[in-house]
Amino acid sequence: MEKAHISPVLNDATKKRLYSIALALAIFTIVYNLVEGIIATWFGYEDESATLFGFGVDSFIEMISGLGIAHMVIRMQMHPTANRDPFERTALRITGVAFYLLVIGLTLTAVYNLWTGHKPLTTMWGVIIAVISIVVMLFLIYAKTNVGHKLQSEAMLADARCTKVCIFMSVILLVSSGIYELTNISWIDAVGTLGLAWFSFREGRECFEKAASESLTCCDHD
Repeated sequence: MEKAHISPVLNDATKKRLYSIALALAIFTIVYNLVEGIIATWFGYEDESATLFGFGVDSFIEMISGLGIAHMVIRMQMHPTANRDPFERTALRITGVAFYLLVIGLTLTAVYNLWTGHKPLTTMWGVIIAVISIVVMLFLIYAKTNVGHKLQSEAMLADARCTKVCIFMSVILLVSSGIYELTNISWIDAVGTLGLAWFSFREGRECFEKAASESLTCCDHD
């Protein structure tokens, strides 16, 4: 008969180390999104790729979310049983508004580009940035899940699950950029932009839902 799994009791030193790792992962996420946002918006503007530019703007928005996560880790270390505080709720609401504004911008840009037949100069940088993003996000999911399990923290595990959305958006960038680079079909980049708009809408809605409740779950992005 299989024995039930019993999580080990962590001493204070181990908990402190794990919380330090969780905070380091949150800070890394913020810094990475800043760098990714700068690079993606720069090359998206230079190459006239709306999908890559929108991906970069999304990275800046993820920075705001990352600040809320970093605050959450610090709050949980000091008060493990405390609920989401006003700072986290405010960060979620600001992030939600930013995502909705991004949706409007991406949708209008995609419609305009479809109407005019606008084509990017190249989408090669979109392919490169998307591949790097996927690798980094997979690492973050693994690391955050590992720490979350060890701390038995549903909040940290939820954060790890939510990171999967970044992978979905990176895949959209990779596929649209790759197909355009191979085919030079004008509407491919606009379709990729609309794909980012859809996931941005889902993320924005999720932010407001989480700000209004104690739910730690992510929306179903299947």
